[in-house]
Amino acid sequence: MNRKFLFWLLITLLLTTVSSAHAQQPKKLPRIGFLSGRSAPNPTNPDPSGDAFRRGLRDLGYIEGNNILVDYRYADGTLDRITGLIAELVQLNVDILVSPTGPAIRAAKEATKTIPIVMVVTIDPVATGLVESLARPGGNITGLTRLTRELSGKRLDLLRESIPRISRIGILWSAAQGQPETFSDYEAAARPLKLQVQSLEVRGPNPDLETAFREAVNGRASAIITARSTALIPYPKKIAGLALKNRLPSMFEDSEYVEVGGLISYSADDAESFRRAAVYVDKILKGAKPADLPVEQPTKFELVINLKTAKQIGLTIPPNVLARADRVIR
Repeated sequence: MNRKFLFWLLITLLLTTVSSAHAQQPKKLPRIGFLSGRSAPNPTNPDPSGDAFRRGLRDLGYIEGNNILVDYRYADGTLDRITGLIAELVQLNVDILVSPTGPAIRAAKEATKTIPIVMVVTIDPVATGLVESLARPGGNITGLTRLTRELSGKRLDLLRESIPRISRIGILWSAAQGQPETFSDYEAAARPLKLQVQSLEVRGPNPDLETAFREAVNGRASAIITARSTALIPYPKKIAGLALKNRLPSMFEDSEYVEVGGLISYSADDAESFRRAAVYVDKILKGAKPADLPVEQPTKFELVINLKTAKQIGLTIPPNVLARADRVIR
């Protein structure tokens, strides 16, 4: 066996070994950061938004721990925690940030110009400066807006149809959210309906909900609407329970409240919104740029009515309202 043959044999073995080692190196999994405003889920406190997002990923072929990683963070309804949680996810060098919380999207926009951000927000992303336009958002943010404020008038109208001789409605909202337009939108929508609205403003990470409901009763409110906000996210059962205790018909911007004892909700379909968020993640992972992905508005809205709660407070929902319900809880 001559030296030339041995030389080429050794080269061939070396190249084969290197190629084999390279082929066996594990592929880097895409990493998603998901920040929720609510508390960490447990058997008595589920996270419907996170669950819907995970189902959306599975529908697209993503299995957590197998071909994708998702790092979850929870703000526990405390706005002061959001900036720090976003910083944690940015330091993890996630490939995409996802959040249904307006303050988190603002914090993420300030923290990074390169990591794609997928939002599922209740606020107007153009009016609040998160994106340049719905058609061409620009920058690194895209996703969905749920038209929550734009549905204020519809919720007032549904209450007027559901409750005989209604005249005054309390609006429970959180000043900690930094969105005074929340109450102003309901105030403006109430005028053409000849309804009065009462501001039930709560503050801080531990809002005084009992006092707010006492003010509603003392102010002779005929019903109460709870505006969705990060600070109120941890309290659906408590708010629904206080409405029931005070025999106040309750309207919500999120079906979760009705599922735990609230009376009525009217909103974009939550599960559909978060399934669509997973679609945005899939498109970005496949090379799409957030700047070129139009921000979606919801096309499916959901009216949910809890007849068990209606019976407990002595209210009969009119047949014409009940017939329009997408879901009825009995």
